[in-house]
Amino acid sequence: MSRPLDPGGETVIRVRNLRKAYGDLEAVRGIDFDVARGEIFGLIGPDGAGKTSTFQILAGVMNATSGEVDVFGKSARDARLETGYLTQAFSLYPDLTVMENIRFVGDLRLAVPDEITARGLHYLDLFGMRPFANRLAAQLSGGMKQKLALACALVPQPKVLLLDEPTTGVDPVSRREFWDAITRLAIDGLTILVATPYLDEAERCNRIALMHLGEIRELQTPVGLRRSLRAKRLEVRPNDLRAAQSALRAIENDAGVVDVQRFGDHFDVLARDDQAGEVERAVATSLQAAGLKVDEIRVDEPTLENVFVASLRASGQDTMESAFPARRDHIGLRGKIAIGATNLHKQFGSFVAVDGVNLDVRYGEIYGLLGANGAGKTTTIKMLCGLLDPGDGVVQLAGAKGRHRRDVSVRQQIGYMSQKFSLYDDLAVDENLDFFAGVYGVPKAERTEKIAWVLEFSGLQGKQKEVTGRLPGGWKQRVAFGSSIMHEPSVLFLDEPTSGVDPIARRAFWRVIVGLADAGAAVLVTTHYLEEAEQCNRLGFMAAGKLVLEGSPSEIKAREPGHLLEFRTDKPQRAADLLQAQGERWRVSVFGDRVHVVVDDVAAGLRSTTARLQSDGVAVLDAREIPFSLEDVFIQAVERVRAPQEVA
Repeated sequence: MSRPLDPGGETVIRVRNLRKAYGDLEAVRGIDFDVARGEIFGLIGPDGAGKTSTFQILAGVMNATSGEVDVFGKSARDARLETGYLTQAFSLYPDLTVMENIRFVGDLRLAVPDEITARGLHYLDLFGMRPFANRLAAQLSGGMKQKLALACALVPQPKVLLLDEPTTGVDPVSRREFWDAITRLAIDGLTILVATPYLDEAERCNRIALMHLGEIRELQTPVGLRRSLRAKRLEVRPNDLRAAQSALRAIENDAGVVDVQRFGDHFDVLARDDQAGEVERAVATSLQAAGLKVDEIRVDEPTLENVFVASLRASGQDTMESAFPARRDHIGLRGKIAIGATNLHKQFGSFVAVDGVNLDVRYGEIYGLLGANGAGKTTTIKMLCGLLDPGDGVVQLAGAKGRHRRDVSVRQQIGYMSQKFSLYDDLAVDENLDFFAGVYGVPKAERTEKIAWVLEFSGLQGKQKEVTGRLPGGWKQRVAFGSSIMHEPSVLFLDEPTSGVDPIARRAFWRVIVGLADAGAAVLVTTHYLEEAEQCNRLGFMAAGKLVLEGSPSEIKAREPGHLLEFRTDKPQRAADLLQAQGERWRVSVFGDRVHVVVDDVAAGLRSTTARLQSDGVAVLDAREIPFSLEDVFIQAVERVRAPQEVA
């Protein structure tokens, strides 16, 4: 049984020995935790960890098997009118307008009729949604739908807000805006519990509980969790990733090595604090012995994903290791152009969706195409893979151009996983797999082995007769991904393949994707999870239909103008409000007890920002320069494009 951690404030949610069983399956196994008023409390874990069951019990929509839940001095069921709950799926009415949805939910939750509209408009203003008050919900982007759902949940003025994966599938700009809004609400006293598969979002919580198989394994602040690992992260940049992977196997079992993970242009080697120096020397020696050049070894603190994986390993759990049963490779194609676009345009009426895009993806390469919702990514992918004709420009796919891209011989070389789950919900899992193995032309001699691998990869061994539509979202994604690669394509399109997938499964996805690229396949992937984009060899950032940045993850971050400063303060939201009031809002963002600020000069920025905060009674506990993340670079790139459009 987990031990509760004192949240350090007035406790308003108290959970003791909470259990929930569905027949023989025990989904929640005696968890304990407390949540303070105004706290943002994160519940983090893989699919099947018990997060949604816990939320449904806290929301009063499902009874616990046993245990105690106290919400503001009441049972969870009696506190329902004081609890706002955002489920994973968008649960509002697509054929009602934004304001009609708000009024409907306000009436349903017994809000004072005369106050519903005023409150609704207040939250629409807060979330930048007022111009869309009369738009149908069906016509909103993913980020706008989540903001509308949040506004509807807030109109009854709840004391507790439960958010179950609120930003899955939402682009990074909308995610940051969403979290900025959540932070402001917490400062006003609202108590917020959030479940998310994105560990960079967990950094914004005051405290987080790592949950697995119905139990809470760790409960701490983000800073406390990282420190508890007692490890250093070595960011290693060799000149040849594939050769380096073989060389680093020699140190993986060293006592001082906690974890080794490959990314698109570097490796992360997690080393124990007291042996970090020895591990760094061992890494350099192994790579040099293999004749490899080491461009850089940078020492940094571990990430929350490092903590999460280490915690599971300590309890006997690990990431999925099932090797893909490859029967062929495309090594002979390596270096040739697999996907190409020259001056690509597409217009729908007066709307220019894609505006002069030029790119190439080579065999053996993983290329990440990133952009906010509406940037033109999906339209570009549809033109590249032949699902949509370009308005202008030239497309090359697997050596074919023009109409030849649709030839059967070309189609057999392509794998495609769409943004929306693309299998048949009313078929069983094995029926879906058998159908797509036939469609993709998987040789009959290989089908049994390939289907067995997909079931193992998906964690569905023995459950292949389950109806696909009843599976949790993360498991559906695994089945869809496995189906798209069974025929070992030489060109693979993956449109947000890990959306809603937990960190453990995400690692398994990327091991397979990297293996396919090492075997010579060309992979073009889109993702809203920018830490995941580090897995790509090259990236292209799209904004307003244009390709505005391109390069490796390290190159893109190194070219970014300005510097990122991190301030740890006693009043982070107050600090952010003060700094946003005197400059561009996008330059400032809150991460838990820290505030990130983009400045032009480090020394001047540290002095002026510290002085500004202290003059308004905000204590600066620590200040330092930190490296840009890809999310920081992405948001700045979007804002540079957005600013001239707003002026125009």
